[in-house]
Amino acid sequence: MTTKTEQEFLLKSARAAILNYPKIITPDLNKLSNTLKEKKGVFVTLTINDHLRGCIGSILPVMPLYEAVIQNAVSAAYSDPRFPPLTKQEASELTIEVSILTDPVRLAYIDAPHLLKKLNDGEGIIIKKEMLTATFLPQVWEQLPDKEQFLMNLCLKAHLSVGAWKDNNMEVYAYKVEKFGN
Repeated sequence: MTTKTEQEFLLKSARAAILNYPKIITPDLNKLSNTLKEKKGVFVTLTINDHLRGCIGSILPVMPLYEAVIQNAVSAAYSDPRFPPLTKQEASELTIEVSILTDPVRLAYIDAPHLLKKLNDGEGIIIKKEMLTATFLPQVWEQLPDKEQFLMNLCLKAHLSVGAWKDNNMEVYAYKVEKFGN
């Protein structure tokens, strides 16, 4: 868990990285807490007036938390393939949400009904079939509260058929998030 001060630092760093892009913002590493230096999976979600404007992240802990937030904030603003790059005007209207992920845990299940019973709407879900993979953060449950609809949309995101989640040969993982924003 991050402290309020660490959360404020991460949000301020994300906003500064977006506003100053392409200039690279590098914090003084000697002033960072150990928590901010830990490798964590992180997603940064950008919204304007409650409408998605970008969301990029990394599921696995591949870089320090502070660096993951900065890089994913810039990527969400300027490289999310679903949206054109953020404009300066949009940047002033931006709400930033950071989701710090726990390490994913594989769900063991027997069949589709068993998988549905194992899903928890407080968790993010990852599906993986061969080389195709996708995730939805726990926040997506707010738009897709039905478990079957959730999985069908997740399959589409992974470029799988809508019913692929019913196959017993798909890997499914769950994770929790600590989220905060401004």
